[in-house]
Amino acid sequence: MPDPSLKDENFYRTLRDEGMSKEKAARISNARANPDQHPSEKGGRASPYEDWTRDALYQRAREIGIDGRSTMNKAALIAALRNH
Repeated sequence: MPDPSLKDENFYRTLRDEGMSKEKAARISNARANPDQHPSEKGGRASPYEDWTRDALYQRAREIGIDGRSTMNKAALIAALRNH
C-alpha cells in the first residue's frame, strides 16, 4: 500500500537503495516532487558549520535530537548534522 506522506515513492525507494536514511530520502523525494522547491540548489543563508562554535553545533544537534551529542567533538557534531 502506498505511503500517502511520500509524493514520489519511486524516487524515495531509489534513494533508500543508495543508503539514505528514511527521513532524508523522504525529505529529498518530497522536495523534488514539489515544483516550488529545488533540492539540488543551495539552501539558506546560514554560515557553514565549520564557522559555528562547538556550543552552537551542540544546540543544533539537541534541537534535532541527535543521540550521543554530548560526547562529540566539533568535527563529529558537524558530521552528525550533515548526515541527519
